[in-house]
Amino acid sequence: MSQGQGEALELGDRRFAVRSERINGSEQVRVAGEMDLSVIGLVDREMERAEASDATRIVLNLDELEFMDASGIRLLLHLNDRSRSNGQRLRITRGAAPQVQRVIELTGAAELLPFED
Repeated sequence: MSQGQGEALELGDRRFAVRSERINGSEQVRVAGEMDLSVIGLVDREMERAEASDATRIVLNLDELEFMDASGIRLLLHLNDRSRSNGQRLRITRGAAPQVQRVIELTGAAELLPFED
């Protein structure tokens, strides 16, 4: 069974969306567009909602993410820390955009985060 929810923003000429749905006991949270300081609060709130659920896994999908700055990396690391104290349910799918992968690699976050390929 699946149910969806989320938020979408248009910030000038930039777009951002965070959506989630429940699929087979797993919370799937998808982010799209540009994740920077102006929108990480939305992602954090959606992840807190997922963490409060009884989901066996929480998957943060970065596949549609086009840009992420240092605040996004900081949020991912914070989410990972929270997950460690909450059943280690977090899994992250890698973004397809080369610039997103580059910032993850350059910061060393790739070695610390629970990516699933």
